[in-house]
Amino acid sequence: MEREAIHVAGISEALKAAGVPLSPAIKANGFVFVSGTPPIDPATGKVSSADIATQTELVMENLKAVLEAAGSGLDKVVKVNVFVSNSGYYDLVNEVYGRYFDDPAPARTFVAVGSWPWPFDIEIECTALA
Repeated sequence: MEREAIHVAGISEALKAAGVPLSPAIKANGFVFVSGTPPIDPATGKVSSADIATQTELVMENLKAVLEAAGSGLDKVVKVNVFVSNSGYYDLVNEVYGRYFDDPAPARTFVAVGSWPWPFDIEIECTALA
């Protein structure tokens, strides 16, 4: 089985500069496995602590960029895991998230977590067809 680490301009560099030992995505066996993606601004490499709608928009744009770098796309996503710092963000996240997926939407899990080592409120990971 071959596996390929996917480099994504701006995001890969930000993760490396922060000392985070992961790839934005790994392509293997006909799938793309996208790591949990926080709201990193690829232009600056900084994490956004803006409102939840803005953070969600940035995360979704980053997911799109990661998938495209892997030769995939949002239309090929089969499973999504959404992690937020507050379950009260459910409706606001859904409002932004829903603009990125057509029917049928991918399978999804939505989980509230305790905290992250950086000041952000959302992280999303997904699995897509390559």
